[in-house]
Amino acid sequence: MKSSILSGSNNGRNKNKNERSTSDMPRYEQIALEIASKIARKHYKQGEKLYGRSALAGQYNVSPETIRRAVALLQSMNVVVAQPGRGIIVGTAEAAEAFIKEFESRYIVQDMCNQIVQLVEERNRLNREIDEILNKLVAYTTRMAGRLQKIEEIQVPRGSYLVGKSLSAVDFRARTGATVLAVERNGEQIFSPDVSFIIQEADILVFVGPPESKNKVYDLVNT
Repeated sequence: MKSSILSGSNNGRNKNKNERSTSDMPRYEQIALEIASKIARKHYKQGEKLYGRSALAGQYNVSPETIRRAVALLQSMNVVVAQPGRGIIVGTAEAAEAFIKEFESRYIVQDMCNQIVQLVEERNRLNREIDEILNKLVAYTTRMAGRLQKIEEIQVPRGSYLVGKSLSAVDFRARTGATVLAVERNGEQIFSPDVSFIIQEADILVFVGPPESKNKVYDLVNT
């Protein structure tokens, strides 16, 4: 019988986990598991008398009270039996195996619970970081809202001051603060027109600029 709690595993990760579990146990539970493991491996045989409590206390370098608690734990699952006049008698290997499996299940569940607690703490930490970043983003976008540039369109009407003139001739950017991104003419789009581009009637100017540039473009186009 091999106990994953006591004997570990060839898998390094499981071994580390099991070592952590046994080290977290109270000392009397560790002793009880070690005795149960020896019974399961038939190092101690059924019906055999164990050492007295004082001898066991010396062997494990613990107090007699710790041994008493370890023996009581083993007795609770019939791994050992205390018989008046005879002392502590070894039970069956099957009872010892059942005892070990009980503790394996207990510490597997405990380990999973510990992992859940750690993951919840990590999730809460990440949520706090996300909230902090979102708050910074909202504050930043609020400050920038008045400075964001919006794409606008305007059609050049008949008789406009712009008709027949180039963008440079009317000082479009200098007078409005806006940049012409494209011009739609007869259903076709002319992207990034240069400063020599001649504006015609019914052209649709697609421009971008700060909020105050919109009214300036409208005034210039409708002059």
